Amino acid sequence: MMRRYRIAILFMMFIGLTTQLSAQLPENISDRYIRVAEFGQLVDSINVWGDVNSGGRYLVPEGTNLPELISYSFGFSELRDREASIDWAKLQIEVKVSRFNNERKMVEVAFFRYRYHDPEPPELWEFDLQNNDVVTLQVRRRPAIGDYVGVIAPILTVVTTTFLLIERLTE
Repeated sequence: MMRRYRIAILFMMFIGLTTQLSAQLPENISDRYIRVAEFGQLVDSINVWGDVNSGGRYLVPEGTNLPELISYSFGFSELRDREASIDWAKLQIEVKVSRFNNERKMVEVAFFRYRYHDPEPPELWEFDLQNNDVVTLQVRRRPAIGDYVGVIAPILTVVTTTFLLIERLTE
């Protein structure tokens, strides 16, 4: 009888652990490994994060430069905004490449920043990507007057409503 309980408890623990593990891992974890290089080619494995249309871990041919890597990830993602037309001249592109240095036990960072309407800096083309680099892209824009109104308007609405409510209650 005790043996049945032990087996039942072990079985329930096994089911619980497998359920927890499957909840922690994405269902199609291999979908985010993107092979760009041909089979048989020497590759670098590079993580691409941030404001790109297809982030993930890319297996690219050795010697790939940053603009090519950005192209592999389908370019910069669209701004998540309510504006129908965006002034692209106000956009700023930031590219950060992080690399762990085993000898020094620290992370080295290369940072590139340029405006959308300007040409890409030559250093971006010349930068030597290496295995296990992390490339993070961010698209920024200067706030417009509508952004400020979007922040201030709800605050003014709450203050005005509270003032009117207090005034009506004191009558």
